[in-house]
Amino acid sequence: MRKGELSMQVQKVNHHELFEQIYNYTPIGIALAAPTGQWMKVNPAFCRMTGFTGEELMKLSYRDLMHPEDCSKDLLYEAGMFESKSKECVYEKRYIKKNGEVLWCSFHVTLVSDEITFEPVYFIFHIMDITDRKLYERKLSRSEKILELIFENSQEVIFITNEKGEGQYCSPSAQHLLGYSPEEVISHHKSLVHPQDLESLRQIEMNSSHEMNLRIHHKNGYYIWFETTLKKIKQVGREQQIIAIGREISEGKINEVISAEAERIAKIGSWKWDIINNQITISDQVLEIFELARMHKRYRAKDVYKVMSSADVASLQEKIQGTEQGRPLVFEFKYVQSEDKVKYIHLRGIITYDKQHHPVELHGVLQDITEQKRIEFKLQESIERYTSLKKYNHDAIISFDMEGNIINANPAAVKMTGYRVPEMVSTSIGRFIGDSNLGLILRSHYELAEKKMNTVRHRDGHDTEVLTTLAPIIINNTNVGFYLIAKDITEQKNLLIAKETAERMNKAKSEFLAMMSHEIRTPMNGVIGMTDLLLDTPGLSPEQEEYIHIIKKSGDSLLAIINDILDFSKIESGKTELKNDPFDLKEIVTETLQIVKPLVREKKLDIRLHLDYAIPTLVYGDASRLKQVLINIIGNAVKFTPEGSVDVSVGVKDQFEEDVSLHFKVKDTGVGIPAEKRQQLFEPFYQLENFMTRKPQGTGLGLAISKKLIQLMHGDIWIEDSNEPGTTFIFTASLKLNNNDNEDATCAEHPLQMIQSTPLHILVAEDNEMNQLVLSRMIEKKGHCIDHVIDGEAAVEAVMRNAYDIVFMDVNMPRLDGLEATKVIKRSLSPEKSPYIIAVTANALRGDQERYLQAGMDDYISKPIKMETITEALEAYYIKKQSTPS
Repeated sequence: MRKGELSMQVQKVNHHELFEQIYNYTPIGIALAAPTGQWMKVNPAFCRMTGFTGEELMKLSYRDLMHPEDCSKDLLYEAGMFESKSKECVYEKRYIKKNGEVLWCSFHVTLVSDEITFEPVYFIFHIMDITDRKLYERKLSRSEKILELIFENSQEVIFITNEKGEGQYCSPSAQHLLGYSPEEVISHHKSLVHPQDLESLRQIEMNSSHEMNLRIHHKNGYYIWFETTLKKIKQVGREQQIIAIGREISEGKINEVISAEAERIAKIGSWKWDIINNQITISDQVLEIFELARMHKRYRAKDVYKVMSSADVASLQEKIQGTEQGRPLVFEFKYVQSEDKVKYIHLRGIITYDKQHHPVELHGVLQDITEQKRIEFKLQESIERYTSLKKYNHDAIISFDMEGNIINANPAAVKMTGYRVPEMVSTSIGRFIGDSNLGLILRSHYELAEKKMNTVRHRDGHDTEVLTTLAPIIINNTNVGFYLIAKDITEQKNLLIAKETAERMNKAKSEFLAMMSHEIRTPMNGVIGMTDLLLDTPGLSPEQEEYIHIIKKSGDSLLAIINDILDFSKIESGKTELKNDPFDLKEIVTETLQIVKPLVREKKLDIRLHLDYAIPTLVYGDASRLKQVLINIIGNAVKFTPEGSVDVSVGVKDQFEEDVSLHFKVKDTGVGIPAEKRQQLFEPFYQLENFMTRKPQGTGLGLAISKKLIQLMHGDIWIEDSNEPGTTFIFTASLKLNNNDNEDATCAEHPLQMIQSTPLHILVAEDNEMNQLVLSRMIEKKGHCIDHVIDGEAAVEAVMRNAYDIVFMDVNMPRLDGLEATKVIKRSLSPEKSPYIIAVTANALRGDQERYLQAGMDDYISKPIKMETITEALEAYYIKKQSTPS
């Protein structure tokens, strides 16, 4: 039977009628007596026992029926029931029946007291005729035999233990009620009691009788409820015993337990407030909700108010006053147990009136709704976050149902469409995204719709270019609509167009620089190359040598300007990559000072170097770029210091496991730099004036290039504020302490074991006559044999006919350029027979060298070509030959 059906059947029972039936037809005598002893009500069974009619008994008291020998003491007074010391009393007495016969009776007397005053109201007597038992007792020598007879035939479970809890006796009724034999109950009685009830038993002090409800395990696996009376039996000369008599009450207790369990699960307790006497009755569940122990006192309104804040008390009192006008009591408040423990309580109640319509009682339920409140708070937080997300989102968000009707929109959508939210609601979203796109959505072609929806129509007719996303609205696992999220990409598209334009311009600039590099370096090759050759010509007069030095110095200055412009262009376009090779930092700094020392001696300056002892000997990085920065900064210090000194110091700023941060400081005693010009100093093409000559020097790119190179080294550069004369440049740079990219890297130089005096057979492939002449003369001065060709096809034919050690291959030549010629040679000859090909080009942009090496060339030199460049290229050839197995 289901719980609801059981509850309905229980509710249909007329308890009063049931009681009357039990009262009238039970074989046990039941009577009610006033505190004066007068009989108030007797049942037919008691009348049959005594032989008196009900009317006759009403005129008598319970003392009038007592046997003369039993009238000496009043057992009700003796038991203390009149003083409310005891609620019940069980005793045996002899009564005299109407016919004069003796009637032995067993009395179970229960006192009923006033709930408020606790004064005795009446006594309930349960009377059993024990005359026959008493006759048996006279015939038996010991009372144990009488008890054993009762126990053997009792419908209750009777169990006896000693004070140690050792089982001694169990009535046979256990077999029928529990499925266990009496012997099994005696052996395992502790394990049969429910653990919670067993704990309650252990806490009882057995000085008097106790009644409690216990759950006892049935052999079939379930528990049965027993109403159990426990009493200690004291017998002279014998071990004290405890007797337990249990009467099965399972059905009624199950209903009670189910009701209590339902309240516990729902966290609901009941309460009743007697308004007249200001007394509040609360259920155990209310105490459990507030985690309070039951106090043996009457609760009043002030006790309730203690668990509330003053504001909640005032609000509750106002609500209670409202119930007197017929409004139901519905109230919520927060119960703060501690700073980190808070409960939310929901209170409901209704008022009861007397006949004069005066409020006499307020009763209702109290529920712990903490969990529901937490869910509400999370939901509210989620709603607020969602609302804020929509409200402050820069993208337009429009929600619409499965028919395309708009539900809501955010402010960004209002701005994008030109319509207010009320104007959009319940209208079709098709007017903003197009009916065809809406049709795709309604037909579930979501991906296609997202691709095709690229504009949103404004109220004034113009379209906004957007990037759209569709998100389904799912409620209870059902798709009820969609969110359209539209991002305005007008600005991004403009930025993309600007980016593409900038990239085209940058590409054009790179191509222009490549062309300018080639066009300028080609004639410069002739100028600088010829000066090197002239200076190596014997018999020059001092005047001729001076003129040639002037030409060389001018050519070098022009080349430096070209290199600065190209270098800056590469850094600006992000095409500069730093090397990660090993080098000696102290050696690099020392070499830089050696470069500027001629000018230092010329100007009679003092130059001092301070190196921190903590500087690592070996570091990894781009030594040439670091040297370029040092030459720029130290060179400027020397250039703009007419007299005095230049101090250079290098120290360790921070050192970690894999890298080191270095601190460079260059201080001079020159004319200094005004504060207002320092910000512009690192800008490109800004020329620092020589305050002695008032003339600009250089391209104005040296410091701008230095700053960008330092930034690539994860450092910074600035000018230190100082009241001292001159200028102090400070910059930092980060270098590695090991090379994880190339564990086999080594800075050891390969000693040349090859005899370099052996003449080499070299082919020069160059279409420009002047460059051909310069390159040939320089190689011939090294003692090598030269052949010439003027284009790539001729170079291929020459290599196929003759065995050359080296080919200086110009990249840009007619008919077949140097790259294609190299590819043909490398494909046609084996590596052992293929010559060492060196690219010769006027291009000096990033990527050129990589492109040449990928084409199969072995080395790369750029114009204008100097004698030392030829020397380095030949040394590289010798090193490769030495490392190549023969």
